Amino acid sequence: MSDLRRAPLARFLTQRAAGAQRTEKRVFIVAVVLTLLAGAIACSGSAEGSGELVRIRVRAGAPFAEVAESLDARGVVENTRFFRLYARLTDQATRIRPGTYEFRQDLAWARVLGDMVHGRVLTARLVIPEGMTVADMAPRIAQVAGVDADSLAGALRDTALSSRFDVPGPGLEGYLYPATYTIQVDAHPDSIVAELVRTYHAVWTAERRARADSLGMSEAEVVTLASIIEREAVRAEEMPLISAVYHNRLRIGMPLQADPTVQYALGGHRERLLYADIERVRDHPYNTYGRRGLPPGPIASASDRAIDAALQPAEVQFLYFVARPDGTHVFSRTLTEHNRAREAIRREQRASGRPIP
Repeated sequence: MSDLRRAPLARFLTQRAAGAQRTEKRVFIVAVVLTLLAGAIACSGSAEGSGELVRIRVRAGAPFAEVAESLDARGVVENTRFFRLYARLTDQATRIRPGTYEFRQDLAWARVLGDMVHGRVLTARLVIPEGMTVADMAPRIAQVAGVDADSLAGALRDTALSSRFDVPGPGLEGYLYPATYTIQVDAHPDSIVAELVRTYHAVWTAERRARADSLGMSEAEVVTLASIIEREAVRAEEMPLISAVYHNRLRIGMPLQADPTVQYALGGHRERLLYADIERVRDHPYNTYGRRGLPPGPIASASDRAIDAALQPAEVQFLYFVARPDGTHVFSRTLTEHNRAREAIRREQRASGRPIP
């Protein structure tokens, strides 16, 4: 065989040998890396952790390097470089979900990444009782969201929010539904408000809307009346009776004379509502002593029971009611009956030594 014919074969064999060497080198490097990584994982912490509980905030769009550095700085993981490599090799580095997490220090990498990939964020219970105003809700929402309560209260008073969140208005009063919510810690206040409004919208079933139409009432009017019923009633079983009183007064053009609306105009609850208080807010649009009809909007959050009472008043002719010491009411058809009931309750209070409202 000539030298010219042997030359290509020699080059082929040389290149093949070089390729094999490079492959062996890569395999060796990978093996070394995996060995080191396995050692790092073995020392990566325990399944439950052994240190203090710390919070880690993962912002939306944060690169994984930033997340890893935050975990390392708080003592959750060590060997940051290998932790990042492990996350990439297990295809988890790009699947981290934003939010606030709580970990123990010196926690196993698999546990840390598993929680963040599945979005097991820290949550808190947000309790909104029936009859609560937006002003009273603000500190509770602010605590969960991690924002200033006074600033949030001011923001929630913006009447433009009714259009933004698709509620009748004016503003959000009456449209943040009372319930117990599980909310992500540090969630933006907008997302919390949106959740409360979504729950409110869910209450308005087709049956309730049809009933409101049959009464000739708008959604805003129903919720406004329901909010007054909610603040007046101590016992749910009296809600349809209280509703009937107000429906009857509206029908004949009699002022509602609802104490909770005056309290709302005054800016807060008072144990004793005096005639001087009513006079102070004589020209206020929510003073139902001086103005006929419903006030401009709801005065508090109303439950579905109060909404149903506003839609389904009892079939009675009552026009008056007065509270007993235990919060229940005596209902009357005429002013004469009402005055007798008031005096009977006053005598009972004098005999018991309780203060007369």
